[in-house]
Amino acid sequence: MRILVTGTEGYLGSLLAPTLLGRGDEVTGLDTGYYKNGWLYNGVHETPHTLVKDIRHVTPDDLVGYDAVVHMAELSNDPIGDRIGEVTYDINHHGSVALASAAKRAGVSRFVYMSSCSVYGVADGTVDETSPTDPQTAYARCKALVERDVTALADDEFSPTFLRNATAFGASPRQRFDIVLNNLAGLAWTTHRIAMTSDGTPWRPLVHGLDIAKAIRAVLDAPREDVHAQVLNVGADANNYTVREIAETVGAEFPGCEVSFGEPSADNRSYRVSFAKIREVLPGFETDWDAAAGAAQLHRVFEQIQLDADTFTGRGHTRLAQIEHLLKTGQVDPQLFWTVNP
Repeated sequence: MRILVTGTEGYLGSLLAPTLLGRGDEVTGLDTGYYKNGWLYNGVHETPHTLVKDIRHVTPDDLVGYDAVVHMAELSNDPIGDRIGEVTYDINHHGSVALASAAKRAGVSRFVYMSSCSVYGVADGTVDETSPTDPQTAYARCKALVERDVTALADDEFSPTFLRNATAFGASPRQRFDIVLNNLAGLAWTTHRIAMTSDGTPWRPLVHGLDIAKAIRAVLDAPREDVHAQVLNVGADANNYTVREIAETVGAEFPGCEVSFGEPSADNRSYRVSFAKIREVLPGFETDWDAAAGAAQLHRVFEQIQLDADTFTGRGHTRLAQIEHLLKTGQVDPQLFWTVNP
């Protein structure tokens, strides 16, 4: 297939693109380059030719000739949405819908969108794709809005699929340390201590970045009618953990790491997710990684590169810190368009 992947310089995109190239797909990347300095280690994988472009500037002409667009490039996580909510809606909602519309006008037949299990918000019991959504943050609300608006574009010629990923974890060349398991592993390595400020009782589903890439490949390979306008949770039932279980699993991987917990948190987001549907729609799909394997993988990477505290806490691997740096230094304007023209 000829595939355009947005966000190829991000945490997940830098894992996905090489796997698609490795199986013989023709891949073009598209990325605006906010996180260029967030490179943790050098991989041996081939990387795609990448267009440096904001998704808000993409036109149908940019997308002519592609069989599929995999859209991963958005402002990623709740703290950024809390900091610049209006811009988050501009990029994550309006920008993503405009990209899908441009793909449809360009004749692209498949559109795979990276949504999130965060759309479930606060939920009692186990939720699945038929459950009501209850997004609690700008980031999650944008995901739900894109699902709604891009579903409305679906027709006989344009086939979107929405992947509600669990919270990602694991090693990536473009590492993120602002997501739960990765952050706890970094703390365990650099400080030998995980001191939770909450009691760790909320539930979080986890999924490794490579398993997300695996799900995307499976969607692209599936018959169109099986995935047309479908919403699929991406993860595994066994990878629903309490935050306490995640912390204890990570702590057990790093010798000498002390793990402690605090009082119940005001953050009431908690959800357990059923991942039965993706196995029904994509026969043979199974995840390969659990929390313990992910913690062990990160431990191996940290040992090999000798991760230091400055790198772990640096802005290159924390999305909000990097965006705030770009704003503070005037490299981007308040709408996050680049201003630097040497």
